[in-house]
Amino acid sequence: MKLSFKAAALGALAALSLGVHAQSWNTYGGDTGQTRFSKASQITPANVNKLKMEWVLQLGSNRSQESTPILIGDTLYVTSSFGPKNVFAVNAKTGEVRWRYSPDVPKGIDQFACCDVNNRGVAYNDGKIFVGRLDAHVAALDAKTGKELWVSKIVDYTAGSVITSPPTVVKNTIITGYGGGEYGVRGALVALDQNTGKEIWRTSTVPQPGEKHGDTWKGDSGKLGGAVAWFIGSYDPKLNLVYYGTSNPSPWTAAVRGNDSSDIGKFSNLYSASVIALNPDTGNIQWHYQFTPHDAWDYDGVNELVFADLPFDGKKVPVIMQANRNGFFYVIDRANGKLLSAKPYVDGVNWASGIDLKTGMPIEAPGNSKRPGLKRMAKDVCPNLLGGKNWMPMSYDPNNNLVYIPTMNLCMDMEGVQEEYKRGQFYLGVNFDLGKRGPGNHLGGIKAWDPVKGKEVWFNKDELPYSGGVTSTSTGVVFHGDVKGWFKALDAKSGKTLWKFNTGSGISAAPMTYILDGKQYVAVVSGRTLSIPAFLGALGEKVVDASPEGGALFVFSLN
Repeated sequence: MKLSFKAAALGALAALSLGVHAQSWNTYGGDTGQTRFSKASQITPANVNKLKMEWVLQLGSNRSQESTPILIGDTLYVTSSFGPKNVFAVNAKTGEVRWRYSPDVPKGIDQFACCDVNNRGVAYNDGKIFVGRLDAHVAALDAKTGKELWVSKIVDYTAGSVITSPPTVVKNTIITGYGGGEYGVRGALVALDQNTGKEIWRTSTVPQPGEKHGDTWKGDSGKLGGAVAWFIGSYDPKLNLVYYGTSNPSPWTAAVRGNDSSDIGKFSNLYSASVIALNPDTGNIQWHYQFTPHDAWDYDGVNELVFADLPFDGKKVPVIMQANRNGFFYVIDRANGKLLSAKPYVDGVNWASGIDLKTGMPIEAPGNSKRPGLKRMAKDVCPNLLGGKNWMPMSYDPNNNLVYIPTMNLCMDMEGVQEEYKRGQFYLGVNFDLGKRGPGNHLGGIKAWDPVKGKEVWFNKDELPYSGGVTSTSTGVVFHGDVKGWFKALDAKSGKTLWKFNTGSGISAAPMTYILDGKQYVAVVSGRTLSIPAFLGALGEKVVDASPEGGALFVFSLN
């Protein structure tokens, strides 16, 4: 179903034809390297305290709002949760709705969405808006009118596969993954033709017996192997490589997949918990690096892969950076996959003492003491499976070479158990307690990190976990939200809070900023998560109680 507002749409066409003066944020992370950095310079540390709400848009659904809007011309495009229930095109100055697309998503679909009914936004190219849906379809819309141009099925969602993130635009294709690492789904990345929706290639992220690396899985366990690529991809047009992180292997209990030991032997379970670099023309994997071989902790490797050019060994190297859930911050040569640096970026990491730069392998705690196994309880493992950082995006400022990371400070107990696979149901095979505090009195916060020195620069702590995604600007302002609903501006040099506004519901989504006709705006979606806190026991109750559910896009500008 689509509601079109013809007069407003005609106004949008006129604005686009006039070549509106704007500094666009035209992709999820602000650029194809997911840096979430803006050169906008109107809002500074000196005047950010004068920010006022310009307008607000109700998204039509509550709970787990995770969308980052994009700006094309003078139109913002933003999605809601639950499907998405709505995709909106709105006047970026006023919030006036130009069109709304409301797909018919099957009822009861939330049972197949592991980690809530969220949607993180849309992609754009050549007059088309592309959106992934919880029913594991991708739709193309006319950017001017909202008319549905085509819809393509990627996978059967009833196996536990949903799409929650925007696809990656590469030349004349879009590339998408899907979820299902907790349901025994075998992961894949799929490329579609932008004009027709026809599938061009499909690359599985779990090799089968007889295929290259198929022997890294015990028996035929790879057929239910997980390693799904459910988050956002990055693209380097110079190298012609697209990069995706992959999730945990399935099931979580490692005994099904290999040696169930730190002595993993050949059972690394490729390409789970990895970054893979693919040729976007063919889908062929050019290189990979595995963060957590034979993962037994659910250290999902999907966190965004951020580009930078950093000095290593006396020269500038094009790199990707990832703050992995396993607690280590990785810097990898994005041309060839060589590991350049891996340092713990959160306190208390104890499942491994470090990463061997020669082999790339984790140096695990001795005696399997921090590795959960079948009927083997590992206690006080840090970080817990939500990670030192969850999916909420970090930001990289190339002016000062600092990364701003939304971190968490939680530990866990975990033990493997026997579990039978049942299609469309959780396939975990573990008992766990995730609500254990890490060292210190904080449970999260925003950390400024030097990726070359591998050191913390400052830390603005939060008393609760699940700090929202981050965006930084050239003037030295860092924006993010928290679970209490506070939208904050921090000083990029010191971490000091310069301004805050309460949106009424917790913020997980990452903000964005744009300039339109000489005026800078900052936008963020508010609406706290629900499913994740349920795993955290009493701590999760505090997260839920910190704010009510909501669903709104807030836009701010200087008074």
